[in-house]
Amino acid sequence: MKLKFVLTGVVAFMVAGLVQAQDGWNWPSDEQMEKKAREYNASYVDYMNSEQFVEATKPLNWLLVNAPDLNESLYINGVKVYHGAADKVSDEAQKVVYQDSVLTVYDLRKEKYDNESKWVENMAYYAYLNYKSNKTKIPVAIDAFERVIEVNGNFGSPQLLQAYFDLVYRNYAYNKAYSKVELIDKYDEITSYVEKAEADGVNVSLAYSTRDQLIVAMELIDCDFIENTLGKKLKADMTDEVLANQIFKYSVQYKCLGTEAFSLALEIVDSKNPTFSTSQVRGMKYIQSREYDKAQPVLEKALTLAENDKQRAEVHLDLAKVHAQTGKKSAARSAALEAAKLDSEKAKDAWLMVAQLYMGSSSDCRGGESRAKDYSIYIAAYNAYQKAGDSSGMAQAKSRFPSKEELFTEGKQAGESINTGCWIGETVTLATRD
Repeated sequence: MKLKFVLTGVVAFMVAGLVQAQDGWNWPSDEQMEKKAREYNASYVDYMNSEQFVEATKPLNWLLVNAPDLNESLYINGVKVYHGAADKVSDEAQKVVYQDSVLTVYDLRKEKYDNESKWVENMAYYAYLNYKSNKTKIPVAIDAFERVIEVNGNFGSPQLLQAYFDLVYRNYAYNKAYSKVELIDKYDEITSYVEKAEADGVNVSLAYSTRDQLIVAMELIDCDFIENTLGKKLKADMTDEVLANQIFKYSVQYKCLGTEAFSLALEIVDSKNPTFSTSQVRGMKYIQSREYDKAQPVLEKALTLAENDKQRAEVHLDLAKVHAQTGKKSAARSAALEAAKLDSEKAKDAWLMVAQLYMGSSSDCRGGESRAKDYSIYIAAYNAYQKAGDSSGMAQAKSRFPSKEELFTEGKQAGESINTGCWIGETVTLATRD
């Protein structure tokens, strides 16, 4: 399978300076062997420095076999020699031999010297570089990356995290190594290491970018997958908070907010670790499904979690909708006007809601004794529509004002003040529709 995505130029060369001379040389005790070891040591170093890497492998190999305790420089320089030799040869089989020798040198170094934490990331780097395009060797490279976690707990280089995402993708694409769920779990695991590095102040933007590009390339996550795969798992175990958080995150990221899986995850996330956003969205979903008795306490919780007046205004406006739908018109008006007070941008919506509450109160407020008083609620509605800047609403309200004749019959006239009474309780100036 040909990959659509190729990671380019992301892993910096992290190898420490090559060692040509160190303390702690252990020359063979046999005089002839010592002479040969000195000769071969000088020989491979000369070849290496002149970039004749294939030629350098022969004396180096003799030293690794016959004088393995000579000096750690054998293993440090050995990586450069075998990696360089792999680049020099065209025969694919021989290339793989040299590439394998790089990891073998690291294994030998691990046996001889107790300092794996210093170079384990370098080993992972070479494993990625050498094996990322070799279908059968990709699992070996992944093992090298997992060894970094085992030894150091995380990666010091964010470029390696970027490469780790790519290797897992290649293992999935080439070898069908994971199911979709397993692949997502693996990516989430790597992401947790990226997040740790980010918390330490490391720039991990390229790692995130690579992950997101790969997810898109694989068409890994969509609303159907969230609903029918992850959602089914959550239904089977509603105590799985990790899965709930995963569904919540992906639903938001891929705009799958209308799924049942998102609703279930949202309830769990908001119940366990509520934030303003989770409580507000949960409340809005209850409103959409007309579960107003559930919406009110959740929105009231969101109000306590709000961080600024803009957020508080949003919740008050949502609460106004809940109160209006449950017949608590006075409470709805209070909530709407509080929203307008907190955020001037919400004033239009708030006053529009108040106007609509007034317009819908005819049966509640009709006393039947005075048409001027009964119709005065429409004057209050007109005033509210005016504050909302809704000319159409103003015209609708005015069409229901009392007529001149009706005022005359009751001994009243335009310009007089009257109180609407009822729950509205506003004093308005009488006006007529004609």
